[in-house]
Amino acid sequence: MGSTDGGAFRRMLRKLTSDVDELDARDLAEDVEETGARPARDCSCGEEVTMLGRIRSVELCPQSADATLKAELFDGTDGVTLVWMGRRRIPGIEAGRTMRVRGRISVRDGRKVLYNPYYEICQAQ
Repeated sequence: MGSTDGGAFRRMLRKLTSDVDELDARDLAEDVEETGARPARDCSCGEEVTMLGRIRSVELCPQSADATLKAELFDGTDGVTLVWMGRRRIPGIEAGRTMRVRGRISVRDGRKVLYNPYYEICQAQ
């Protein structure tokens, strides 16, 4: 067996034995690199960034609270909280959707946050 066959076998074995979330994160990270978006792990406070990732969760605020919509975007390297002020709901913003977002990174309570980001909902691949 050549060295390339052993490498292919190892990759196949890793895919068969790896956790589904780990494989999904690896695929997302590869998509980020291919599109030229910035990996979340490399972003720091104050930078203007374009990111690509999948929405993990959406938090709708109650009617009695200030209108704020929050979503967690994961790109395979790290999570970023997206916050839209003055919005209770945005059609298409739901868990499982892939999005490209652009804005300035902030840090709040130790987590990366994008306030009122520009967003584009991407087609499922």
